[in-house]
Amino acid sequence: MERYHPSEVYELFVRHMNTPRVVVDNGACETATLVQVHSARKHGVLLEAVAALSDHGVCVRKGYISSDDGRWFMDVFHVTDAAGRKVADADKLLARLESALSAAADALPRAAACDPPQAKERRLCLLELLGVDRPGLLSEVFAVLHDLRCGTVDARAWTHGGRVAALVFVRDEDTGAPISEPARIRRIESRLRHVLRGGARGARTVLVDAAAVGNLDRRLHQLLNEDGEAGRRAPPTPAVAVQEWGERGYSVVTVSCRDRPKLLFDVVCTLTDLDYVVYHGTFDTDGDHAQQEFYIKRLDGRAISSEAERQRVIQCLQAATERRTSEQGVRLELRITDRRGLLAYVTRVFRENSLSVTHAEITTRDDMALNVFHVTDVAGRPADPKTIDEVIHGIGTDSLRVDEERWPRLCSTEGDDAAAGAGLFSLGSLVKKNLLKVGLIRSCS
Repeated sequence: MERYHPSEVYELFVRHMNTPRVVVDNGACETATLVQVHSARKHGVLLEAVAALSDHGVCVRKGYISSDDGRWFMDVFHVTDAAGRKVADADKLLARLESALSAAADALPRAAACDPPQAKERRLCLLELLGVDRPGLLSEVFAVLHDLRCGTVDARAWTHGGRVAALVFVRDEDTGAPISEPARIRRIESRLRHVLRGGARGARTVLVDAAAVGNLDRRLHQLLNEDGEAGRRAPPTPAVAVQEWGERGYSVVTVSCRDRPKLLFDVVCTLTDLDYVVYHGTFDTDGDHAQQEFYIKRLDGRAISSEAERQRVIQCLQAATERRTSEQGVRLELRITDRRGLLAYVTRVFRENSLSVTHAEITTRDDMALNVFHVTDVAGRPADPKTIDEVIHGIGTDSLRVDEERWPRLCSTEGDDAAAGAGLFSLGSLVKKNLLKVGLIRSCS
């Protein structure tokens, strides 16, 4: 019989207790798939669960988060596919959640499905780009990279508030090897900083391994928050409130806005990166409107303590809920055999036809380029269908097409303000009802 040292037994016991337990049930609810997550409380585990759901492409329709004393929590999510049906591949969703949460529990970096597949196979050079947005900017960036013999393997770019943030994975265009020569890296950064007009912060190069590649959307949020973009915007449309529940020592965050894919991820990601812990929460959707409410504390266990801190949280959450609005432009999907200068050519065609790229996802799999672009006219208005048709015919009807909307339509802008105001009428109402239900607080009536 094999014997273990007491310290090894204790380590195995702790690992077993901290291993998250996940249930994916298609029979508990008539209209949605029920996902339950039970885990020891650890900062970032909630984000990993929400990220795994987002990576799987499911819509979170409603749910709640409950914690006893901060050491253990239970999350319940009601999810559907993009068409509003129950999740067909429940086993795959379960496996994704278990893998992501187990890695988080062991403090290992997560390699999510949204991470560049090529980055998992070899070392790549990652360019983090930040600058002033303008029409044709991405075209200039890809033209510079092509001129410097840098092949783009994967990339993601967001524009918001007059700023652009991008993550671009490149390799040597001739050899396919990672770019590691210091002199060449300095030259790449210098050229890109000039194009981005971002000074020393405009371009940064990082050599990454497969294990070091994290969630790209989270990194884009971080870049824009570090840039201060959240504080420079016009008056926001999403309604965000931060108030105090002094008797319990919580700050209560309420977000009320139009529903859309990955909304819950964007909110939880922002709170996590601002070093807040979500102890309780409720999120619900009514048609195209989403209402989210969270009871939070700082990592040190204290609530928000100043007006400046409160405003910072509000600004960052407002920006996080707005950044993906750039995805509402015409969605163009490009599937074509990859070749040198492809991105420089395609984005130049966009620029020459007065189209502005507001959001881009670049992926390379084997020898195929699978790219998605969201485009508007240069003023940010919907693009002319005739212009879109000319671009498609110019690049090739077999390669470029308009991707039909895969998610339920968002409600009209005119209804936002009324819906937002209605959503904030009762501080803590959603959460308090849920906490009473599960017995974590007592009714005073």
